[in-house]
Amino acid sequence: MSPPALPPTSPLSTTGKRLAWLDALRGVGAVAVLLEHLLPWFMPALRPYWFNLGMYGVLVFFLVSGYIIPVSLEGRGDVRAFWISRAFRLYPIYLLVVGLVLAMGFWIPVREQVPRDLSAVAGHVTMLQDVLHMGGLADTMWTLSYEMVFYLLVTALFVRGLHLRSGLFAVLFGVMGVGAGLVLSAPLLGGPWPAYVAGVLFCVGMVCVVGGRFRTAAACVLGVMAVVLTLFSGFVPWLGATILAVMFTGTAIRRWEQGVGGPLPVAAAAVLVALAPVWSIQAGWWWVQPDVWITTLVLAGATFAGAMALRGRRLPRPVVWLGLISYSLYLLHHPLLKLVPAVLGDVRAMPQAVQLSVSAACVAVVVGLSWLTYRYVELPMQRFGRRLAHMPSSGEAASGPGESGVSEARSSSFSEPTG
Repeated sequence: MSPPALPPTSPLSTTGKRLAWLDALRGVGAVAVLLEHLLPWFMPALRPYWFNLGMYGVLVFFLVSGYIIPVSLEGRGDVRAFWISRAFRLYPIYLLVVGLVLAMGFWIPVREQVPRDLSAVAGHVTMLQDVLHMGGLADTMWTLSYEMVFYLLVTALFVRGLHLRSGLFAVLFGVMGVGAGLVLSAPLLGGPWPAYVAGVLFCVGMVCVVGGRFRTAAACVLGVMAVVLTLFSGFVPWLGATILAVMFTGTAIRRWEQGVGGPLPVAAAAVLVALAPVWSIQAGWWWVQPDVWITTLVLAGATFAGAMALRGRRLPRPVVWLGLISYSLYLLHHPLLKLVPAVLGDVRAMPQAVQLSVSAACVAVVVGLSWLTYRYVELPMQRFGRRLAHMPSSGEAASGPGESGVSEARSSSFSEPTG
């Protein structure tokens, strides 16, 4: 069965052009996460506690991914091309940061949350660390787990023709978030074996998804695996389900915009996300207390809505540019910031003028290096991935429409998202 074709694309979907307002949002999100990690180590007096800067930033990222990723897949109508492009978008700088952190391990110990066995390899190969109850080599890698879960789930829905029901899934995962918070106090699946099983399923499944043979079955297995791990193996099950609700809310907003959905699922999911930690057993942190959590959610939602409202206008070029380098900035900044106290000592004990100078210098170095990795690592690998994605596959020729997951109505009207 071929997935149903989408209705005609909106005027925003212009061939060959980037959606600058989404890049601007990514830039805002990346800077917020950078500040969340910089301020406690360098200028703690400036850190806000009435909302969480880091969670605000990642919520903006998740809304952007939800808004663009499913429609990008549907616009391509090609699961193979989508995953090849995603792999060459995600893994090159990711592997570079893995190598950087391992090299730094001679001076700065690797996080204790990273297992010292092969399960850590499986977790990092799949990018599913957080839903496998293990830490990433870089602290910020935890969000990539939920991006990967979302990609797997969206692919499964697409090949089964269920991808237009985004509002339903936003509400469903919101309900799961509330329910998981009420009944789960710890992961039900423990030990290293989920990582090994997930690693094998992921690698075999990706071969099938990209190769074309048994694509529908493999995509469904991977989608189910992703949800099971999120709910029963992740660090905080209610948060994992809530993040998926946020991402599907981003998709539901796009459906609403396209006229294939309405505002009710968006509003219902927003209420459920706001309520998720209120009665949760695992909600002892300051940033999930109702006042801080809801304020953070409102700010993230308002930022997204404001950018949508201004999308027809010329946005500040520096903010859009930061969005282009946001993936490098997001992954690189934390390991680089950890080097500073190791070299200079406790910056917090220094005079405020020195704190400000060191902070500004660190931001400049991180941004500069992020631009270099974007220019010389990300861009070349993305271009290579696009060329590879456009090459014909022998598996595609042997697959029927039900196995390929390709819509009869293909479209190339969506620009490649920047993650």
